[in-house]
Amino acid sequence: MTRVDSLRRGVAAGLFALALPLAATTAHAQQTINLTIASSHPTTIPWVGFMQSVFMPEVDKRLAAGGKYKINWREAFGGSLYKANATLTSVEQGITDIGWVFSYLEPSKMPLSQLSVHTPFTTSDTRVVLGAMVEMIEKVPAFRQEWDRHNVVFLGGTGSDTYDLYTKFPVRTIDDLKGKKISAPGILGQWMRAVGATPVDGALTTFYTDIQTGVSEGVLSLATGVLPAKIYEVAPYITKVNMGVVFSGGVAINKDTWNKLPPEVQQAMREAGAEYTRRHGDDLVARHETAIKLIVERGAGQNPPVTVTPLPQAERAKWIAQTPDLAGEWIRNNSARGVQAQQLLSQYMAAVKARGATPERNWER
Repeated sequence: MTRVDSLRRGVAAGLFALALPLAATTAHAQQTINLTIASSHPTTIPWVGFMQSVFMPEVDKRLAAGGKYKINWREAFGGSLYKANATLTSVEQGITDIGWVFSYLEPSKMPLSQLSVHTPFTTSDTRVVLGAMVEMIEKVPAFRQEWDRHNVVFLGGTGSDTYDLYTKFPVRTIDDLKGKKISAPGILGQWMRAVGATPVDGALTTFYTDIQTGVSEGVLSLATGVLPAKIYEVAPYITKVNMGVVFSGGVAINKDTWNKLPPEVQQAMREAGAEYTRRHGDDLVARHETAIKLIVERGAGQNPPVTVTPLPQAERAKWIAQTPDLAGEWIRNNSARGVQAQQLLSQYMAAVKARGATPERNWER
């Protein structure tokens, strides 16, 4: 072997040795996928906070185990991209890739998703309503298509804790509410019709200012939202009505974005969405009473201090009996669209009862 040949072999061997770690790095490199995740509400609101503390980490954990992909999350929570009246269109149009869709502010676009709003006094267990509604979305084509036709893919459900009254004035009987202006989100204002109150449309991000400025005199809301929004400062009289919980929407992804994702990433997101739903439901059940206690503690030094008074059961019974046939209205509105609404209502109520709920009014009848 000549000296030149020896040098050539030495250089080749050296290059091969250098190439080995490079090849190994390339073979195991993760593909980074850039995604924007956003909301109209701040992360102090439990179901929004869980997008950041549960959904995103659960996706990351699953993808890390696979080793092929990772997400570069671009966060835009708290209304930095859009407000509460644009949660659906912002995901639909790709203003954000993933976002929380506030379905009960979309009664005309998402009429089927209003089902739990039309069946108050059914259950105070968030897990029951979430389980029943997610089952409907996953198994009933009409429910799933309500999301699909707006170019979004449903990933995980959100709900509320039970609804009570937070007002500037004490409420001892339902007659105390006659003629009063009470804030409520979207279609939920229908619950006030039975007591002669005037509903004022709004959201957790507007309630404080509305009450403070006299646009309304109180709010129909939930403790887990009232606490971080500090609504008790302007509405210190809490009346425990326990009107029940509702399905309020869910985490969804733009369908165009979804279709570009590898199957492994799609699967990770579906599993993370299911985990988000489960933990969100468990959290709200535990969090409700804690939130009430904290509201009372933090509002003890204000004038007037926060007080909590249960609405007498006889008054609750009147409210339940006087509530219009909201489920019948839901049936008529959706039947006009060609939906077998009576069957869907019966299916939903059966799903609720199968999970242990005992509704105080049998809406399917």
